[in-house]
Amino acid sequence: MKIVIIGGTGHVGTYMIPMLVAAGHEVVVVSRQQSKPYQVDDAWSDVRQVTIDRAQAEMANNFGPQIAALDPEVVIDMICFTPESAKHIVEALHGKVRHFLHCGTTWVHGHSSLVPTIESQPRYPFDDYGIQKAAIEAYLLSQNQDHDFPVSILHPGHIVGPGWVPVNPAANFNIEVYKKLSMGLEVLLPNLGMETLHHVHASDVAQAFVRAIQNFDNSVGKNFHIVSPQAITLRGYAEAMADWFGKETNLGFLPWQDWKLTVSEGDAEATWDHIAHSPNCSIEKAKRLLGYDPKYGSLEAIKESVTWLRDNGRF
Repeated sequence: MKIVIIGGTGHVGTYMIPMLVAAGHEVVVVSRQQSKPYQVDDAWSDVRQVTIDRAQAEMANNFGPQIAALDPEVVIDMICFTPESAKHIVEALHGKVRHFLHCGTTWVHGHSSLVPTIESQPRYPFDDYGIQKAAIEAYLLSQNQDHDFPVSILHPGHIVGPGWVPVNPAANFNIEVYKKLSMGLEVLLPNLGMETLHHVHASDVAQAFVRAIQNFDNSVGKNFHIVSPQAITLRGYAEAMADWFGKETNLGFLPWQDWKLTVSEGDAEATWDHIAHSPNCSIEKAKRLLGYDPKYGSLEAIKESVTWLRDNGRF
């Protein structure tokens, strides 16, 4: 099939495009600028790259028509962040595509209640990103139910892999946390370190999109969590990384109001966002209906990312 991927040069696209090319699909990647993938692969020589600035094109009300003009059978939208953007592209593609796949986020759930969280639980989004993504999900599913728009929605967790910094054991992106763990220095965690993170390797997210396309009848009109088999607590994460570095665990704990004063404002904001959500999501639906089979556990995915950071002189 002819598959158009909007935002296909990012971390997930780096793995997904070679998978689709290997499966015999014609692949067109739409991005704001010509970009190289994070991982080199000969498959990219068979990919057509089209440059479109989505924000500008949407302001001109012609982004959707430009995507439709590429004559795709399948469209994968990796970078839709507002209901207005979703409505714009759905109206342009309705009746013109066989399958539309949207990349969502586990943030649509807001705070966790029953865990592991399943896709059918009520939504309680509380930050702008989660609220917008939850609204997109509701809109797309209503378009399927009311107008037979062939949509599938995949909700990844914290995406990791070589080339970027994973959410760390302090639930932010400060590389110094890994440096301290590697040196046996004390790392302070908020509260008791029992909040959770739920990572997923970019290649496993890519796998899920490919399997959703392959299992159209089971995926259309549905939403799926795409994460590792198990979430991890901040404390368990820190202990596992210290052990991996060959160091004794050296952790301290402070109540949130005290802990946030020990870090920068940006790190505190990132940590609060992650621990307030404390994602812990089930993948049983994706396994059962899509054949989703993640190759990485949370720690395996994280360690691969951290190895890349270390090998590239980041700490």
